[in-house]
Amino acid sequence: MEAILEKPTPSDRKLARAVKGKVTEATVELAKNTADTIALKIDGYKDAIDIPKSAIFLFFAILDNMADGNSIALILSDSKAHISTQQAADLLGVSRPHVVHLLDKGEIPFFKVGTHRKIHLKDLIAYDKKMKKNRADKLDLLAAQAQELNMGY
Repeated sequence: MEAILEKPTPSDRKLARAVKGKVTEATVELAKNTADTIALKIDGYKDAIDIPKSAIFLFFAILDNMADGNSIALILSDSKAHISTQQAADLLGVSRPHVVHLLDKGEIPFFKVGTHRKIHLKDLIAYDKKMKKNRADKLDLLAAQAQELNMGY
């Protein structure tokens, strides 16, 4: 498993912002296309390269995040991939001690390699999805209550 966490440089951010409108238009057009592959033409290379449509959407998502100045995490994994507590903290956007606390409470399964805690990537993703769904459900409940109380939301 590899993890790459990069913050875009100011020049990369500027370039990504400059093409953001075109990327949005291209995304809409690609969504209409029923083909599974897209022909990619690169200046200076003689032939177009057929790549999966999903790879282009991933590329566009990277550009969008670069334009916003967000760090980009790319994790190459298989079903047995595991990460450190610091990598988990980076992916969740929390501190490493908070991740350790979650592990000790049993919120996220883990195993040890020597004295180091390791987390299966699939378990971290499952935890993150569960937390996002829980937050969304609670926000829906709060919005419904606000509507019932005529609070103007």
